[in-house]
Amino acid sequence: MAEVLNERSQNILEAIVEDYITSAEPVGSRAITRRHSFNLSPASVRNVMSDLEEMGFLCSPHTSAGRIPTEKAFHYYIDSLLQIQDLSKEEELRLRKKYRFQGMRIEDIMREVGRVMSGLSNYTGLVMAPKFASTVFRQIEFIRLSYGRLLVIYVSETGLVQNKVIEADPDLGPRELEKISNYLNHKLNGMSILEVRETLAAELKTERSRYDQLQKQALDLSRAALQDETEDTVFVSGTSLMLEQPEFSTPDRMKRIIRTLESKKTLIELLDRSQAAQGVQIFIGSQSQHVEIEGCSLVTSNFSNKKGAIGTLGVIGPVRMPYSQVIPIVDFTAQLVSRILEREAEYE
Repeated sequence: MAEVLNERSQNILEAIVEDYITSAEPVGSRAITRRHSFNLSPASVRNVMSDLEEMGFLCSPHTSAGRIPTEKAFHYYIDSLLQIQDLSKEEELRLRKKYRFQGMRIEDIMREVGRVMSGLSNYTGLVMAPKFASTVFRQIEFIRLSYGRLLVIYVSETGLVQNKVIEADPDLGPRELEKISNYLNHKLNGMSILEVRETLAAELKTERSRYDQLQKQALDLSRAALQDETEDTVFVSGTSLMLEQPEFSTPDRMKRIIRTLESKKTLIELLDRSQAAQGVQIFIGSQSQHVEIEGCSLVTSNFSNKKGAIGTLGVIGPVRMPYSQVIPIVDFTAQLVSRILEREAEYE
């Protein structure tokens, strides 16, 4: 249960957090009295700061007279003090103009989203495309590569493309492959990949004598193409912006944050956590099982369409992130991408 602070303590804690977000420097009592109209003496502010330090909300770096907020302070600030205002129509219009999606493939849209979020926030933008299993089947195509090997191209209803190489009957020619593609595109269209797998499993359990040779080959090829889980796709933009933050200025911290942003597995695990909840989610370093993101915060939101395709986007930056600015950007962008996915689905 969160500790209860009186109004004076809350006001001073809020001032310290917001000053630290702006300056990245320890905050002293005199600075508080100069910048904020509390009608308190520096001595009174020092007493409150001392109490907050004893409670674990502040800490003193080295011999500095100032204090910096701990992760506990940021948790309290986000949960109890932070005020987020909805974007005005003018702000929404300005944001919308930043995104230029006309004529783009879905992969390019994902990259553009990460790039724009990074530019707007001055931190690193992350976008995880909808998971393969949650996408809706639109089209599959088989292209012969070499003797006994086929390239399978799967296209989802939202335009996501997945490629896979499979082993196949070396005697299958272009005409047979075209017939197989046509058969599968007709039979499986509109199903999610999970439904496709269930349908294929049920069909393959039936008496094989029910099917002619073409249908048997189609079922075998589609099972080989779709039975394994494909890797999730994560787009990262603005990695260098993280290295400009004073928190990551030492060589060890630079290496750690670079490794984290280059680790697809770590990023997927972090972004996966937000898919269990609706709306904007905020994860502070210590909430994660990943030591690599200690000192970082992740602000995320899901985007989706009505047919079940769910992806995640967000911004990763230092814990002293200006949440009141970043949260509306992430929230609005997720809503915008959801509308784009809906529109793409309606055109099919």
